[in-house]
Amino acid sequence: MGKKKVLIIDDEVDFCLLMQFYLSKKNCDVSISHTLQDGLLLVHDYLPDIVILDNNLPDGLGWPAAKNIIDAAPGVHLFLISANKIGNKPDYSSCDTKIDVVEKPISISQIDKFLK
Repeated sequence: MGKKKVLIIDDEVDFCLLMQFYLSKKNCDVSISHTLQDGLLLVHDYLPDIVILDNNLPDGLGWPAAKNIIDAAPGVHLFLISANKIGNKPDYSSCDTKIDVVEKPISISQIDKFLK
């Protein structure tokens, strides 16, 4: 199997760079967006296998936009992340997409879970 394509949509530059470094070492092709709008455009062009989506972005909330990602990249594995205490998560149980919710800070074992 070829490299997994990972898209990180998060406005925290350091987090993105660390994730990109780690995932690249794990044989992933990583693309980064720091805004929701640019991230959604990248989903259509990049067609990632995995999307790591922050909820609080400078131009809107990421989690409500997850449906757009699911529609654009069927079969994507979606990781919804947040630095805030996670309360209600979106219910996408009616779709075939695998969705995980992760609270920051993220551990190495959680990052490795992204690749499974």
